[in-house]
Amino acid sequence: MKKLLPILAAFLALTGVGFASNEVTVVNAESALATLKKGNATYVASPVSSGKPTEAARADSFKSQHPIAAIVTCSDSRTSPEIIFNQNLNRLFVVRTAGNVVDDIGLGSVEYAVEHLGVRLIVVMGHQSCGAVKATVAGGHVPAHINSIVNQIKPAVAQAKKEKGDLLANSIQCNALRMAERIKNDSSLKALSKEIKVVPAVYNLQTGKVQWLN
Repeated sequence: MKKLLPILAAFLALTGVGFASNEVTVVNAESALATLKKGNATYVASPVSSGKPTEAARADSFKSQHPIAAIVTCSDSRTSPEIIFNQNLNRLFVVRTAGNVVDDIGLGSVEYAVEHLGVRLIVVMGHQSCGAVKATVAGGHVPAHINSIVNQIKPAVAQAKKEKGDLLANSIQCNALRMAERIKNDSSLKALSKEIKVVPAVYNLQTGKVQWLN
């Protein structure tokens, strides 16, 4: 993946797409986390989303991006991080896959955010009633590509079966924790910065609240 990043950056530069940032603004993990917590509280308390100066943000971010955090979350249409954390354009670097699973491509995306964009906070956010986790808990046959997702979630379900309480809810938590640990223990990311903080979380579809797991 490291070998591909310079090639990809060069290609995007030639095609006029801003991928690399010349000016890196590093926001420490604790400050970024406080901002996300405050943003989620605003989202939960507000019946109507607060207005965002998107035109100004779009103009400001045309040549470079300056996210304060990377969010690894599910592709589920109900879990848009910018809305959940009440953030504007150019604030979050988002990696989304069904079941918020982390493979080499996901790790490469996070690695890029840390190395080239100065991100120090990585949030791995599962969510209530996750379909990918449900499919894994249910077992049985699934199409080949979905099976590759299920296989990554199986260890979390196996761990959840050892715990008391609702199997699906526990599996969702275990999956977020497990994916966070995979990122936290990745040797490439460790080598980039000792300031990285990886935080697992679960989003409640009914209340809008984000439960921080550590």
